[in-house]
Amino acid sequence: MTEESARDILSWRYPYPYDFYNGEASDESLQELMNGSYRLVWEQGELFGFYCTGKGAQVPAGHASNAYPEGPVDIGLGMKPEKTGAGRGAAFLDFLLREINKRHPEQALRLTVAQFNARAVRLYERVGFVKTVEFKNDYAMFQVMLKDE
Repeated sequence: MTEESARDILSWRYPYPYDFYNGEASDESLQELMNGSYRLVWEQGELFGFYCTGKGAQVPAGHASNAYPEGPVDIGLGMKPEKTGAGRGAAFLDFLLREINKRHPEQALRLTVAQFNARAVRLYERVGFVKTVEFKNDYAMFQVMLKDE
């Protein structure tokens, strides 16, 4: 990921209550996006979203709750705000799961989602993710979801 793309993602602004996902253009945030674990998703030459695998997909507060035992591949994802809420999430997630499964065949996948994000939780459940554990940080309650492959 280039610095330009990372800055673009960090400038995205979601409406309430999804403003929880708004990033900040700090050096730390830029370095995380450019650390090699994030991939961009383009549609007709326009940045549509991103995904990551590994520790970058984990919420640090979950470690105290033992939410991330070894084994599954952690995944994180984000769609450009203008693309959300338009019924595109299922196709986006399907694409990401196929891409991730190419790199991590036959491995269980794990994601962490803020519980208030009911539309994302429903989507993840529809494709086979199951809630395993809950934890909270200073901002939200989270649930960890697992999908066996």
